[in-house]
Amino acid sequence: MTAYEPPTALPRDMLRREDVRSAIAAHDFGFVFRIARSEAGISYSKIAAECDMKPERVGALARGEGRVSTFSKIAQIADALRIPGHMLGLVSRDWEVAEPYVATASARVISTQRDGEPVRRREFFKVSAGVGLAVGLPDVEPLGTSQRIGSKVPEQLRRRTAQLRRLDDVLGGGDTYRVYIGEFQATKGLLRDGSYSEETRRELLSVLAEQAQQAGWAAFDGGKHAVARGLYEDSYEAASEADDSALAGNALAFLAYQAGNGDGSAGVEIAERSCRTAGPEAPASVRALLYERLAWAYAVAGNAGGTEKELEAAEVALGEKDQNPQPDWAAWVDGNELQIMTGRCWAELRRPLRAVPALEKALSQYDETHARDKSLYLSWLADAYVTSGEIEQAAAVTGRALELSVGVASVRPRERMAVVIRRLGAHRAVPAVAEVLEMARS
Repeated sequence: MTAYEPPTALPRDMLRREDVRSAIAAHDFGFVFRIARSEAGISYSKIAAECDMKPERVGALARGEGRVSTFSKIAQIADALRIPGHMLGLVSRDWEVAEPYVATASARVISTQRDGEPVRRREFFKVSAGVGLAVGLPDVEPLGTSQRIGSKVPEQLRRRTAQLRRLDDVLGGGDTYRVYIGEFQATKGLLRDGSYSEETRRELLSVLAEQAQQAGWAAFDGGKHAVARGLYEDSYEAASEADDSALAGNALAFLAYQAGNGDGSAGVEIAERSCRTAGPEAPASVRALLYERLAWAYAVAGNAGGTEKELEAAEVALGEKDQNPQPDWAAWVDGNELQIMTGRCWAELRRPLRAVPALEKALSQYDETHARDKSLYLSWLADAYVTSGEIEQAAAVTGRALELSVGVASVRPRERMAVVIRRLGAHRAVPAVAEVLEMARS
């Protein structure tokens, strides 16, 4: 604990106020800055100096313009304003006096390191993601007693679905499934109970298909495989009825990805059908997504030629200057994602000379806040290192993947890691391997 008390430290009685505590929990620092100036006499210039921010940035936040979301800056604000870590989703700061601020939660706290800051990863992101959604989710216009659904409602629902999709960036399916299935069920209710034009009906069905895919992915990620398959099938039916060939193709791609976990040939057949269903007129981002999913299906089936052909097709599609609107559900497919899929495919095909460079390059640019996905992708890099005989490096990468997967509500990282750990088991005499095997057991 340090003796230094910054001039921006908030009075303790202020930290006990319900409105201040709510704002802190929501990471609404603009509100906190306003209260600090108006009621504690702490100027914006002092806050700016202590938080290493520009005064105009502090003023903008106080006016409700923008948000603070990075680990390092939130930690700086916590230290400058002497906000106890547990109020922000951080572990205790080194200056804290335990007495009045000890967190009462009995849940086990799992810490990890990022930029030198220990962080309660799950709690931090649940707060951050939830706050962002609360601010950004578009409202759906009231339906009234007639339950007549206007033409604007499907687009409002689609924007809401796009915002909710951001949760998947930082949370696993175990955390998001209930949110996504609730949205899906609500839209089903509108279709069942409301009245609308034929055009609005088609748009609602398209939204329903998108929501079913979102809920299906969360179910798959959380280990609910039968539920996921049913939702993907529901999505395909709704998209087909809506004449949305791109979404119908993507529903099949999800089914192919799931089928490929058990039967490579079944995955290929469905993935090929997904590309035919979407067709050559689908938006470029959609075609890139479906081609790379087909490449993965070929890789699982052991077809190197088919894999290479579809990876090249995905790269061509990504390079197109498509002026048409690209759907939000395919927007995550970019050059880095394609590099990751390329590396995964070649790792699956036991071609480490191709897999390792692609994965290392892509993962060097991959933020560790996306813990689930990065731990998954590291598992393929570790697998490729085992194949190439670089056992110590494989062990090091596996250890990092295990660290990242802690506390993530997804079954997939541990399932993938189990494959790598089994392969490493043949090298348990290597000290680095023995250490990571012990880490996996614990």
